[in-house]
Amino acid sequence: MIAVGRVEHIPDGQSVRVEADVPIAVFRVGEAFYAIDDTCTHQDASLAEGWVQGTTVECPLHSSCFDLRTGEVAGPPAKRPVGTHRVVVEDGVVFVEPGLSAC
Repeated sequence: MIAVGRVEHIPDGQSVRVEADVPIAVFRVGEAFYAIDDTCTHQDASLAEGWVQGTTVECPLHSSCFDLRTGEVAGPPAKRPVGTHRVVVEDGVVFVEPGLSAC
């Protein structure tokens, strides 16, 4: 597991980029945390720099949208989903488990 940070240091609607074998973006939506591959499948843009609305993130480059819960494409031009990763919160610290699907 990779420590992302303390819960109170990640504001609602914001994200943190985590360096791993594949960069991961960890998003906070209310009290829930979601982790997806950070790189848009349409072009190489960081999804951590995108805009969050509900459980959807919009890529800052060409506006592809992805569901934070499943990684599925929620809006074109992307056609391929992004990977998801399991998030665990223990003692107020957010951890991500790369390679373990959230679904």
